[in-house]
Amino acid sequence: MVIYYPTLARTFGALCMSEEKWPVSEISLNPDKRVLFLTKDLGLIQKQLYEGLNLKMEDLTIDDLLDDINTDVMTPAWVCFDYDPAKIAENAYAGLLHDGRRVFESHALINGGFEVIVSGHRKGTGSSRETAPQCEKWSGIKIVIAASFAPIHERNNINLGQLMGNHDMLERLQNGESISLNEFTDKYDPVTKLILENGGIFPFAKELKANKIKLPEVNKIPHPMTIVEKIISNKLITEDKNKGYLKPGDAVLASVDGGYSHEFTTAQVHEFLKIEYGEDYSIPNPPKFAVFEDHLLYATGVPRFGKFTEKIQTLRDLQNIFQKHTGVRDYSAVNGVSPGICHQVAREEFIDVGDFIQATDSHTCMGGASNALTYGVGSTEYANLIHNQFAFVKVPESIRFNLIGNLDPGCTAKDVILHILWKYAANSETLDRSMEFGGPGLSSLSMDERATLCNMATECSAKTGICDPDELTVKWLMDRRSSLTEKEIYDAFVFADEGATYDGGVHDIDLNKIQPMVAHPGDPDKGIPSDPTNGAYIKDLGVINIDIAYAGSCTAGKDDDFAYYAKVTKAALDAGLKIADGVECYIQFGSKTVKDLSEKNGWSEMFEKAGVKLIDPGCGACIGAGPGVSDNNEQVSISAINRNFQGRSGPGKLYLASPLTVMSSAFTGYITAWDPELFS
Repeated sequence: MVIYYPTLARTFGALCMSEEKWPVSEISLNPDKRVLFLTKDLGLIQKQLYEGLNLKMEDLTIDDLLDDINTDVMTPAWVCFDYDPAKIAENAYAGLLHDGRRVFESHALINGGFEVIVSGHRKGTGSSRETAPQCEKWSGIKIVIAASFAPIHERNNINLGQLMGNHDMLERLQNGESISLNEFTDKYDPVTKLILENGGIFPFAKELKANKIKLPEVNKIPHPMTIVEKIISNKLITEDKNKGYLKPGDAVLASVDGGYSHEFTTAQVHEFLKIEYGEDYSIPNPPKFAVFEDHLLYATGVPRFGKFTEKIQTLRDLQNIFQKHTGVRDYSAVNGVSPGICHQVAREEFIDVGDFIQATDSHTCMGGASNALTYGVGSTEYANLIHNQFAFVKVPESIRFNLIGNLDPGCTAKDVILHILWKYAANSETLDRSMEFGGPGLSSLSMDERATLCNMATECSAKTGICDPDELTVKWLMDRRSSLTEKEIYDAFVFADEGATYDGGVHDIDLNKIQPMVAHPGDPDKGIPSDPTNGAYIKDLGVINIDIAYAGSCTAGKDDDFAYYAKVTKAALDAGLKIADGVECYIQFGSKTVKDLSEKNGWSEMFEKAGVKLIDPGCGACIGAGPGVSDNNEQVSISAINRNFQGRSGPGKLYLASPLTVMSSAFTGYITAWDPELFS
């Protein structure tokens, strides 16, 4: 059965296949259009939107502009319930709040007549959701100006044919200058340049298929490579089918070993493929790909999402249609219960050593714990790779973290990555880089703990995270892969070559010195974004009472995370304690496998005895779509999820912390680091 949605076909087609070619060879500002500056002074944004105020770059500094605008701000989860980009644009920037109220009311960006949007550093952090750049493009924005861009967001802009420039270029444009298209594109590799000049990934793919584009040759001279460089070189698609030796910035096409989408994204993938390749489109290799029903299982149980029930069901229906149409692997919910969160299930079931996996979610990088190259892409890029069987790859720079020593009993890998976010990511040292984890201290971290490090590489605005393999890698996979032998796993190991270049440097992380940490909620009204880089030691916080303790998500719903929850809960029960008065505590399983383990070990019964509310596998409060979200501005949450963007998990203040800290805090009623003697 095929369902046709004429609105999407009309709006998407009008922008992607119109007679008006974009971009043009000479870029200048349209005198009938405006420039919108996203300033730290949110009131100034409102004056531009509603009072007709026009600003010029020469009257501002980059420091006046908003930094770290995340994709949740641009298109909050509820906006993504619409898969039609034109509808999404109606609520562009719905997540930007001032004193709890929307800065951008419905249609504000569309009605403002803007063609340029301007911000500060690290535009588009967070989720890989392509709806974020879509909301700008379908509002009439053609040029995006920022000091720097988060890598996935930048890629999504490129795939949509959106031009990105800097503040100096904007000043020249506002002073009446025309700027050559080349000036916008020359900073990119030859392939990205071609994608932009052709208006996006779909037009590029068609030109490539028609043999109108010749790809640059790949270097054949051997040199030392990092892990990521070696994996990409193993997957190269070249005319002569010979191995290449890659370096950062090289633009290549590579084959992928698999991929997946979920109900938030599959609808767009399906519709885009119909529009580009016809109602009867097919994909060449369905078993390599999968769909998951995990993100919206509990959304309709959240009061603010109840009114979107019909839209959510439409997304489910379209995913089912896509799965039946293509024959990809099906991980749909059964009787309302999901097999689990896509990233956790994928690493449990089909991500193997040396694989190259892409999926429509930024936390795809969690698979790097298995020595695989995994990262998120937007719906357009995923639709292209699943149909055309190639992924465009710009080889990233790398930064290496050598772990030494052992963690304190009160710390987990979550504290390690919060430390890296605070000390390295906040200074953009990890930006758009592959984060390699190795060193003797890595062996002290379980595979689940390594998955935590890799999962949150996207919070570092990194390209991906990836770990050195070892015997533990083999044992973990052998327990889950009946089709693999030890030799096959060992033979697939990928290590960096001696002498490989790390543009981000090689950094020792002494695990002995890691302390229990949180990422605090920031203060967006004062220009301090809600961001995982806002690190602080718990010992320096003072007393911060909590209302909600949430444990779970892809980051913290794994086997070892549940062992942490169980350890704290047992100690509390032995001391005669239950969840503190006035605190709601939730634990959500990352997969059915994790749930089965918890029940087998008696943990689930113990949690419920302590007053914990257990939630079946799936996403939930992490994306504001399930039990555990705050419901007012005054509530304080301590959470084991991966990001604390304003409004992501309700309107309250959210602190990120380790599984140990979250459970300890649930029993004390305030943010508390774990200590084996805590309840003595």
